[in-house]
Amino acid sequence: MTVLVFGKSGQVARALARMGATCVGRETLDLAAPEQVGKLIAQVAPKAVINAAAYTAVDKAEEEEALATRINGEAPGLMAAACAAQDIPFVHISTDYVFDGSGAVAWTPDAPVGPLGAYGRSKLAGEVAVRAAGGRAVILRTAAVFSADGANFVKTMLRLGADRDALNVVADQVTGPTPADAIAAACLEIADQLTDAGKAGTYHFSGEPHVSWADFARAVFAASGQDVTVTDIPSSAYPTPAKRPSNSRLDCATLVDTFGITPPAWQPALTRVVAEVLEASA
Repeated sequence: MTVLVFGKSGQVARALARMGATCVGRETLDLAAPEQVGKLIAQVAPKAVINAAAYTAVDKAEEEEALATRINGEAPGLMAAACAAQDIPFVHISTDYVFDGSGAVAWTPDAPVGPLGAYGRSKLAGEVAVRAAGGRAVILRTAAVFSADGANFVKTMLRLGADRDALNVVADQVTGPTPADAIAAACLEIADQLTDAGKAGTYHFSGEPHVSWADFARAVFAASGQDVTVTDIPSSAYPTPAKRPSNSRLDCATLVDTFGITPPAWQPALTRVVAEVLEASA
């Protein structure tokens, strides 16, 4: 039977497609008008549904919060409701941006939420809607996704590093860079294990070790061989329309305990991804 994935062009969706899932994009169903979500799920009758689609323009969401909330909030709720009605396992990918980024301790799944901006609020609305729908659903929060596909920090650094010998990168934001293919594999494994409804709930999955964006940039250039000097700067020196959380550390212990899925080490994946990007651009 089919694993149905909402999302087609994003990093995790592309990884899921390579793993054999059936991915649907905007040309099939525009999640800005998600009323037909349930009908599509009923037509496909999949063995599991994964939502890898999202409005991810963090800064633009400050001006388009209503649109972001339809895609990130309303649509996942409709997916979850349709899956619950048909007893289909549902995995919804969420984000570290539901937290306020305070402190230096890794966030547990039950930690108090407090998004700093519109994107985080829209993703939190999706979490609330998925929980309200019930059923065999898992919310999987992740952070700093990277791959050779789409747009991400690693590809941005490689592009900038090709033209510059020095860059300023924020050093007071700490995260757990996460390979997209590891997220995809985790989603499929979770869906398989959701025959046990007792495993439904909210979990975290992000790469280890935790690292600042500046140090992650240095790792990118070390892997690529580009001679780029990275200077640490505070977030205040790089203002953006949406405030980013300073602490995006995620505690993944409950995912390990419940599903036996361990956080991925990001360094080997980074080496592979950098090689793929450089080969594609050669």
